[in-house]
Amino acid sequence: MTNNIVEYFISLIKIDSESKNEKTFAEKIAEDLKKLGAKVDFDNAHKNTGGNCGNLYAYFPGKIDKEPLLFCAHLDTVKPGNGINPIIKDGLIITDGTTILGSDDKSGIAEIIWAIKDLKENNVEHAPIEILFTISEEIGLLGAKNTEFHRLKSKMGFALDSHHVGEFMTGAPSQNTLSITIYGKEAHAGVAPEEGINAIKVVADAISSMKIGRIDEETTCNIGIISGGVATNIVPNKVTLEGEVRSHNPEKLQKVTNDIVRAFEEAVASYKVGEYSAKADIKVDLEYHSFFIDDSEEIVKLAVEASTKVGLKPATFKGGGGSDANIINPHGLKMIVGGTGMDKVHTVNEQIEIRELENGYRWVKEVILLHSAR
Repeated sequence: MTNNIVEYFISLIKIDSESKNEKTFAEKIAEDLKKLGAKVDFDNAHKNTGGNCGNLYAYFPGKIDKEPLLFCAHLDTVKPGNGINPIIKDGLIITDGTTILGSDDKSGIAEIIWAIKDLKENNVEHAPIEILFTISEEIGLLGAKNTEFHRLKSKMGFALDSHHVGEFMTGAPSQNTLSITIYGKEAHAGVAPEEGINAIKVVADAISSMKIGRIDEETTCNIGIISGGVATNIVPNKVTLEGEVRSHNPEKLQKVTNDIVRAFEEAVASYKVGEYSAKADIKVDLEYHSFFIDDSEEIVKLAVEASTKVGLKPATFKGGGGSDANIINPHGLKMIVGGTGMDKVHTVNEQIEIRELENGYRWVKEVILLHSAR
């Protein structure tokens, strides 16, 4: 391993690990964990996800007789994440502008491992520590969805996969994904357009009747992908769409989802040529459940106290995105999401402050010490 966390983090982001191609990176992390004394294993989640390696589990027994504390992060990055060329400038770690940086989520992995390394090198006794590093988080939380939960002993933990160190997402929404296909009727657009049903027009009518974006303080919805038509001289007979609804409130999630479904059903019902009527094929999938953990819970109090002890200003908030914590919480393991310092993620302008990276590992170390002493 390297001399400091900055060097270590840079060594990690130089290893390609876009979703479904995490194997080389995961094997490197597994070796580092073994050198620190962890028992390491992989599952076969990749057989269900189409990737090249499974989720990584690690366990440090510890010398204090307490329940273990779990730390979670994900191994994969979004695209473009190959051939990352990191640059240090003005206290920041950035890229050359052709790729993402990979601080989402390699900053979390670096901070977890560096904190444990610090404890081990200084012979500090601690409670057992568990680690779950998941695959394919960025393409639908696939690793978390295929986690073998019987392997985990912890009752609470942290997913390090958010922005500012010291800030904690204690709630996140459920998400429904909608896949919609609208069938019209093709015809020659110049000779006999009246004999066709324009599927794009049907879709336009449906969308114009819907409320999209921020529905209320708990709920959002979006149509993000539309595809249809093959030529300007053909009335399009098929359009496909993909959209989503998110809400912290399950009743609102269902209501907005139903509103979208009804908008498309009503739109197709108004289009008919001869004996042919427009049709809608609508599929709704629940991607993950919402969660909310009150500030009075031990996991939140532990996070806040550790933040204060290392000189940070702690804060809790309800987020708008999903993470591995959405999958893990329903399995009886209370998990909140902690910040790592990642910034401008999923863009080629992604960056992280060196100070945040250092604060992140100091926070992880302190939370382990506090948990061990409780």
